[in-house]
Amino acid sequence: MPRRRNAAAAEQLTPLEFEIMQVLWETGTANVQTVQAKLDGRSLAYTTVQTMLNVLHRKGKVKRKLKDRAYLYSPVLSRQTAIQKAVGDMLDRFFAGSADSLVLNLVETHKLTSENLARLQKLVEQTEEDPDGTR
Repeated sequence: MPRRRNAAAAEQLTPLEFEIMQVLWETGTANVQTVQAKLDGRSLAYTTVQTMLNVLHRKGKVKRKLKDRAYLYSPVLSRQTAIQKAVGDMLDRFFAGSADSLVLNLVETHKLTSENLARLQKLVEQTEEDPDGTR
């Protein structure tokens, strides 16, 4: 029996999908061959890249246009939206939606340096001064 994925899982990008999206975000519109060539350190078959681009198209993350005999793929999903969804998913899955818990974990595991914390504090202060960002 085929495994069913829930809607939230379908929204998330797999690691390979994210790599392919990175190429499209950097290059804009590209064909399968261009994406394949720009996947750093990967030696994926043309058909594998083509399949992944078709999956991304079905998910609505990319659009495609037929030119001559090849499809050209363009990102629909922005990098910022992808990051926001991934961070939101991580917060929900690992930290029960608590950004505080995430930050505390980063401090406790020494992933967040005092310099980073100072920059964050400055950003927080700026946001408090101008909450709607109209400065």
